[in-house]
Formats: sequence, structure tokens, C-alpha cells
Amino acid sequence: MQRKRIYNPSSSENLSDRKIFKGNPHGILNFTKAKYIWALKLWDLMESNTWFPKEVDTTKDALDYRCNLTAAEKRMYDLVWSQLISMDSFQTNNLADNINPYITAPEINAVLARQAYEEANHSKSYAVMVEAVCDNTDLIYEMEKHDATLREKNNFISSIYEGLAEDVDDNKLLLAMVANQILEGVYFYSGFTAIYALARTGKMLGSAQMIRFIQRDEIAHLLLFQNMINSVRKERADLFHRANTDKIYEMFERAGELEIKWGKYITQNQIMGFTDDIIEEYIHYLIDQRLVAIDLKRLYNAKHPIKWVDDFSRFNDQKSNFFESKVTNYSKGSISFDDF
Repeated sequence: MQRKRIYNPSSSENLSDRKIFKGNPHGILNFTKAKYIWALKLWDLMESNTWFPKEVDTTKDALDYRCNLTAAEKRMYDLVWSQLISMDSFQTNNLADNINPYITAPEINAVLARQAYEEANHSKSYAVMVEAVCDNTDLIYEMEKHDATLREKNNFISSIYEGLAEDVDDNKLLLAMVANQILEGVYFYSGFTAIYALARTGKMLGSAQMIRFIQRDEIAHLLLFQNMINSVRKERADLFHRANTDKIYEMFERAGELEIKWGKYITQNQIMGFTDDIIEEYIHYLIDQRLVAIDLKRLYNAKHPIKWVDDFSRFNDQKSNFFESKVTNYSKGSISFDDF
């Protein structure tokens, strides 16, 4: 598979001919004409969700970190940021270098570019939190050099991206989309939930608010790759053969094993409301949800064990701020996910 041409004036491709990949795009981005209408809706959603790390007040978090966190909570907090820093760093480069060059629908190219910006914005938010709150910024940014469990997880994620980027073909590109769905819909969630567990006890509320913004972005990214995969299924049903579906299940299973191991490692059964059993059930539940969304069968038939997490990540047009108990107008993100 060849990277698409940036400008291709000789293209005779019309709108109905447009494809997720292996199309023949002109190279002109025209928002008034799109085949994949869901991509335009996602662009509007992501644009309306625009936020900046400086919106979050970290003052009380710095005090909580110094005075109110237990040793186990402080350790977990540091490890969470190290993990998230790694994954968003991978994703910013992966989208620009490994995925977008082969996608031949310009409206999807635009949304992927927007996602890459948001991943970089997440990295900026982590820098704000770590610098304002934590004791040793350099250690958190270089944690994988010292922590074997974090390094194992990082190595697995990066090896998938690097492997899928070599000698790209139709099958590898489909699996790259699945790998992105796994990253957006599974790998982040132990970290998100760990921060929410602290906020549930009244600690690190600014950190939880930052995670809310980040998770809202990740839900949009998850929708992007779900729609890409499901559109490929319509265009190229031949790619969903037994070998590929077996590989997809294998990828999800291995991702679940690593995320469960990570969740147990960072919490060590010392975080209120976040036990080893809950971590395992929750990750299995997430995997089942992600599989169903791309028309595959559940692996675990797991139930949602910590529904209180959903209260932390939910934004409505007008609702009580979960952390401040006052009404805040959230006009951002008003498009319903039901549109997708």
C-alpha cells in the first residue's frame, strides 16, 4: 500500500467512489461535500469540545498531594501520569505518521488531524499537572526506564504500532485501526478510574476534572475508529476473514491482560472502591463493549462493576459540577453520541 498523494489534480474520483483507504483522492478538503457524514459530525463534536489545560485549577491538588494522599495513593498517582504521558505521546506520532498517510477520505483526514492535536493537548495537560503537583517531574517522564511493569506495557503498545507500520497492506491497516480502538477504549481506563477513585474520597479534584476533559476527547476518538472500522466492513467485507478476526480477538485479550495487570500493580489493593476483582471485571466489561461496537462477539459477558465512574466522565449541557456542587454551563460537546 502506498501513501496517498498530497495533491492529485488528475484524479477523477467522485464522491461515491471515495474509500477509507486505497482511494484516489484529489487532495482538496471540501467540507461541503463528504461521503462519510459521521466524520463531519465528529469534527463538530470535537470542535465544540475544545478546552485548554489552564482551565483546570490545580492549587488544591498540590496541597492534597503533599498532605492528604497516603503513600499508596501518591505512588499510584505518579504511575498514572507516567502511563498516560507515554500513551498520548505514542498516539500523537502514530496518527500523523502511521495512520493518516494511508487514509484516502479527506473528511476523515481532517478528523484524524484534529485528534492528533487533541492528543498533543493531553500531553500539555499532563505537563501542567505534573509540574504543579508532583515531587519529581523528571522521574515521572522517565518512569519507564525504572519501572519494569510500565516498560512492558509501553513496549507492547509501541511494538504493535511499529509492526503495523512496516510494509503496510490492507490487513495491517485494518488491524492498526483496531489497535487504536484498543488504545482509546481500553488502555486509558485504569488510569482514568484510578484518578476518579481518589476524587470520590474528596482528593485530587482538579486532576479528576482534567481527566474528565481528556476522557471526553477519548470517547470521540473511540467513535472515530469504530466508525472507520465499521465503514471498512461495508467496503471490504473480505478483510474480516477468520485470520483477521482471530487476530483482533487476540489483540483484545492481550490488551486486557496487560491493563488488568497494570491496574492491579498501580493500586495494590490499597485504593478504596478499586479492588483487584473490580479491575478485572471492569476491563473485561470494556473489552466486550468495544467488540460489540465493531460487530464482533463478546469475550467475557462481563457486567459493569463500578457505575459510579460514569458520573465522573459525563458532561451534559447543563448540570451540577460533580466536584464543586454548583451549576456550570457546559455548552461544549452538545452533540449526542446517538448520532453515530
